[in-house]
Amino acid sequence: MMLGFLLARAGVEVLVLEKHADFLRDFRGDTIHPSTLELMYELGLLEEFLKLPHQEVQELGGQVGGEAFILADFTHLPTHCRFVAFMPQWDFLNFLVEQGRRYPGFHLEMEAEATGLIEENGRVAGVRAKTPQGVSEVRANLTVGADGRHSVIRSRAGLEVVDLGAPMDVMWMRLSRRSGDPGQTFGYVRRGRILAMLNRGDYWQCAFVIPKGTAEEIRRRGIASFRDEIARLAPFLSDRVDELRG
Repeated sequence: MMLGFLLARAGVEVLVLEKHADFLRDFRGDTIHPSTLELMYELGLLEEFLKLPHQEVQELGGQVGGEAFILADFTHLPTHCRFVAFMPQWDFLNFLVEQGRRYPGFHLEMEAEATGLIEENGRVAGVRAKTPQGVSEVRANLTVGADGRHSVIRSRAGLEVVDLGAPMDVMWMRLSRRSGDPGQTFGYVRRGRILAMLNRGDYWQCAFVIPKGTAEEIRRRGIASFRDEIARLAPFLSDRVDELRG
């Protein structure tokens, strides 16, 4: 979406295909970092952008074992915004769509899923897309595949993946947030376990980081054991871990 906006802003006609009907996906990256906010400033969008509902966090706290400390302090950065803005990714994307539509060359088609490439004379000449109206062909001088980790475009183009691996998995969940809870976003660390928490207003969006490949072992131990582990990591959550049903 950002590339589509930048191309349209530069006078290039661009079509962005989005396979879903909207951008409402939970548990996405919801942190707008100072570097991205600086880009908004350079594009002349910052003032309008900050009118969207968001939270501004100048410090990130953490707790390792029983010791709490500041993990990050953004107030010293040489940027216009010395904070991380917490904003649902769908609001960010909708904002970019709104700004992109200021330019006549920006086009967005929802519910259009790229399924393959059009190849002519040894080069990619566009894509085929599945839409509610049927299969359509989009021809373009430049085709960019931004369709995620299981990219259809990458596969059809024969581009090989270099898998660098990751030492962890993440189990996502939400727990209610109460008035006496910490106001900042916290991370809790104990040996072999990390619980990251995003303040979403009336609930916590929690990321339970575990060693790679241990999810099934955790499931076998059962939901009661899982609740206990979350409560040990963040004791103030112990009065609501029963909200976790499975």
